[in-house]
Amino acid sequence: MRETLRAFVAPDIPALQFAIKTLLGGALALWCAFRFDLQQPQWALMTAFIVAQPLSGMVVQKGLARLLGTLVGTVMSVTIVGLFAQTPWLFLLALATWLGICTAASTMMRSAWSYSFVLAGYTVAIIGLPAIAHPLTVFDQAVARSTEICLGIICATLTSALLWPQRVERQLARQARDAWQCGIQASLSALKGERQERQGLLGVLGRIVAVDAQREHAWFEGNRGRQRAVALQVLSRDLLSLLRLARGVARQWRQLGEGEAERLRPWLEEVELALAEPDPARLDDLRDRLLAASEDEALTTVQQYCLGRMAMVMRQASSAVTAMHAVEQGQAPTDAPPPLSTHRDVQTAAIYGLRSGLAFLGLSAFWLATAWTSAVGALTLTCVICGLFASRENAEQIGMMFLRGIVYALPVAFIVGQVFLPQLSGFPMLCMALGVPLFFGALGMAKPALGATATSFCLHFIVLCAPQNLMRFDVGLFLNEAISMLLGVGFAVFTFRLIPLRNPVWHGRRLLKASLSDLARLTGVRLAGAENWFGGRMADRLLQLARLYPVLPEQSRSRWDDGIASLDLGDELLHLRRCLAAADRSLGVSEDRFLRNLERVLMQGPAPGRAQALDEPVGDLLEALRGAGRSIDRRLAQAALLQLQQSWRQWCEQQEASHGLA
Repeated sequence: MRETLRAFVAPDIPALQFAIKTLLGGALALWCAFRFDLQQPQWALMTAFIVAQPLSGMVVQKGLARLLGTLVGTVMSVTIVGLFAQTPWLFLLALATWLGICTAASTMMRSAWSYSFVLAGYTVAIIGLPAIAHPLTVFDQAVARSTEICLGIICATLTSALLWPQRVERQLARQARDAWQCGIQASLSALKGERQERQGLLGVLGRIVAVDAQREHAWFEGNRGRQRAVALQVLSRDLLSLLRLARGVARQWRQLGEGEAERLRPWLEEVELALAEPDPARLDDLRDRLLAASEDEALTTVQQYCLGRMAMVMRQASSAVTAMHAVEQGQAPTDAPPPLSTHRDVQTAAIYGLRSGLAFLGLSAFWLATAWTSAVGALTLTCVICGLFASRENAEQIGMMFLRGIVYALPVAFIVGQVFLPQLSGFPMLCMALGVPLFFGALGMAKPALGATATSFCLHFIVLCAPQNLMRFDVGLFLNEAISMLLGVGFAVFTFRLIPLRNPVWHGRRLLKASLSDLARLTGVRLAGAENWFGGRMADRLLQLARLYPVLPEQSRSRWDDGIASLDLGDELLHLRRCLAAADRSLGVSEDRFLRNLERVLMQGPAPGRAQALDEPVGDLLEALRGAGRSIDRRLAQAALLQLQQSWRQWCEQQEASHGLA
């Protein structure tokens, strides 16, 4: 049986529970809207389906975000209509500008709070466009729409929290363990010298970012959820640190001669065995023995550096195990760092906002030229589609899925709304007529592959049937609404196709520039949150570069290598700063002078002929380190300093090679 058909004919238990909860939440919202005699009860029903999510915490946070966005959009709609009601072009221009600003703002956020900006954008269209013909009633319409939308949010949140609640914080523990295991495996691969950068590295970074995205949802599930959310911040830091240190050992190992490597091989194998089955007591014992072995005067300096770095890996692995147990037990550590930071590109967000605004203005010109009364529905849908998807890489594909959902909804809504409903009376019969198609639509919403099409089907089926206290059955109105839906979504998809606005070469250049800027800032940022700040932003960029890699021209694929080089350089800089901070005595002026010179070099970026730019600053700091004693922290700082210099040289040589290829 095909997977698509199985979702409707033989759904699994979680999908059935989600569909039942969604239907009950929608029915409760619709009944309350009828009971309170609201103007358009369909908005309460639609909102219950829009905010529906399989996990309870997701519904709460998404509902609060939508509630906030709705209130902001309501205020803005009254303001824009009040200022520009008598000048249609200025009104549409102001609305397009506001939509573009909201789209750009939502692009720059990875959390569920981005929905606040999405709702604030298209709520203005929902309220303002119908009110433009009667501007004096805009306040009444704003109150009515916001009341209906808030009612839907509250009802959906209640049913999701009370019926078969699937808590995010429980799933968070499973996802955190998966991310932890993936981090351990990636660290093992790095220690073994396996150069599968685009597979293992992306796998662990993707899992860390994905589980961190669920952290905010768990915050809304009581004290235990909040404890796990905070513990996850520590786990993310420890996994990023473990991966950084393991990759540092691999870089140090490549500096060993063949004979030197053979002498340390038993130690490396013991480290790999300890990581394969991590136990804190065993890891701590091995760390102590590695530190003692690194003091052996018979070893070369590079061998001592390598053993010292292995000891740091053992210490960090032990911390990661402790952090994993804290997440599972729901115990928040007291020294939790800030959450993972995210990559934000203001210029790219502005371009996405511009695309959203242009799509709305293009259809607005058609409206003013034709004076088509049902074009208000088309404009509203264009706002909704642009607000939701204008910033997506696959905006065109998602728009086509929405268009497919409308095509499916049209015949079903015509049969139910124009044939069956005129023969029925009473709220129970209305629920039965609407509930059967919406039930199957909700089953589709539970499957990610069908989610966009099924959501579009449900929403447009509700709009076309338009349940109200005083039902109106008009085939002509139905056909006008159908045409406006197809035109609104179709125009948005056409705009996405006409203006893709995502040039892979330009975007890769922007990512490199942002990475260099962060590397320069890393010389002075506070160490307490530096791991999650730098690691989270670099994870975002590497994941984006991996998506861009297949579509980049051959001569531009070095962007991926640039991303790896900047990650290596940042890892060594973080390691150097931590070693310097852990030493018993600060180097004072020498350390400050080195960091200032390093910041200047990083801001200029790697280029052919600049491989020796760090030689003099590194030499000065290395001399200061050698004169400050032979503690383990000093030796590790020397190793990190030399590796940082080597990473910079390799990056500049890589730039020379890519320029030669070009």
